[in-house]
Amino acid sequence: MKLAQDVLAGKRLALARLLTHIENGTPEGRVALDALFPHTGKAYLIGVTGAPGTGKSSLVNQLARFYRRSVNGSTPRKVAIVAVDPSSPFTGGAVLGDRIRMQDLAGDRGVFIRSMASRGALGGIAAATAGVVQAFDAAGYEIILIETVGAGQAEVDIAKLAHTTLVVEAPGLGDDIQAIKAGILEIADILVVNKADRPGVENTERALKNMLQLAHPAAHVFRHHGQIMEVQGAAPAQEEAFWLPPVLRTVAIEDVGIDELAAHIARHREHLESSGDWIQRERVRLQNELNTLIQTMLVARWRESISEGEYQHTLDALVERRLSPHQAVTKLLAPVTH
Repeated sequence: MKLAQDVLAGKRLALARLLTHIENGTPEGRVALDALFPHTGKAYLIGVTGAPGTGKSSLVNQLARFYRRSVNGSTPRKVAIVAVDPSSPFTGGAVLGDRIRMQDLAGDRGVFIRSMASRGALGGIAAATAGVVQAFDAAGYEIILIETVGAGQAEVDIAKLAHTTLVVEAPGLGDDIQAIKAGILEIADILVVNKADRPGVENTERALKNMLQLAHPAAHVFRHHGQIMEVQGAAPAQEEAFWLPPVLRTVAIEDVGIDELAAHIARHREHLESSGDWIQRERVRLQNELNTLIQTMLVARWRESISEGEYQHTLDALVERRLSPHQAVTKLLAPVTH
């Protein structure tokens, strides 16, 4: 297919068109992704999540600039940024706030920024994000930074997509305990206290470290983002196999602490590869995508199997309390199950 061939050839316009097809769920986009999938699996996926106001976009901006620098004679790496924006309540499109904050990267041909509307998707990850990431991977982007909507506890969904997850906090927001309650610490591979020049940074850092120390006896929770460990089975017996998330300070807008953060990201990648966790996370990531697609396709096929009138009639009975939700589902699925 020509679109897939053009993407493999490095044509940015073709990639931009493909990303639009993926977001819109068109048949052409699906065909292109099918052709490109054998060329994926090389990119390093870094998720960045956290509460609103923590400076995630500024941090992503500085990380992208770091990876575009030539360090010790190394070749600058191609970087893609997937910024999942809240959907506009009027158009359903992305509000593009992240693109505005990343204007200084716009002239770099080695960086591709894509803002996506979450369209109400839970977990801050738009349904099409996995497809967009695959397209960037096939197009040769070595580092893919995925910034999610700061929506709270549903943010844990990013752990199913990224190899390394950064959870960003900031002093003075009063949300340390909220983040812990939401389970967001359980998905962190690296904890970042951004805006570390603000008052209260010591308190925020201390709270995060205390929580990590309390959790250390059950360190397997962090090794595979909790849910992933459940899929893979029992935790390994040797303590040295565990990864305990470091707590790092940054001031992203001043490029402070970015080099140290990048060094820890590289260290985590080495840990994933040496421990075998890289392969495990890839398996779980693809398993999650497979399950999501199965659910989507089954629902679509079921919806085609019943008439709109039958659906609305059942919904009316549910609203009028003549049927319970379980009874309504049983009734609607009857043509499929019998």
